[in-house]
Amino acid sequence: MDRLELTDLTRVLRFWGGQDEGVELNEDTLDLYWMELGYDCLSVLQTTGYIERKFDILLDGELLEAADTPRRYLALVNSVLGARAAV
Repeated sequence: MDRLELTDLTRVLRFWGGQDEGVELNEDTLDLYWMELGYDCLSVLQTTGYIERKFDILLDGELLEAADTPRRYLALVNSVLGARAAV
């Protein structure tokens, strides 16, 4: 797989973030901050660890700090996946 989709991110966040089914990631919530969606930094960190293992990638910590919304997070992960696929 060379792309992380919003549905995949939602599923992983729900598992690792312990969030109930009530939090729905969609086009309307892509630009909300993680905290506004009910996810803390530990939830995002655990999600990141899972994604790094699943896709065999390493995400830059400084760039992850700027990935403070689902849209920015997806863009970061997909840029790394795209760069890897281009090699």
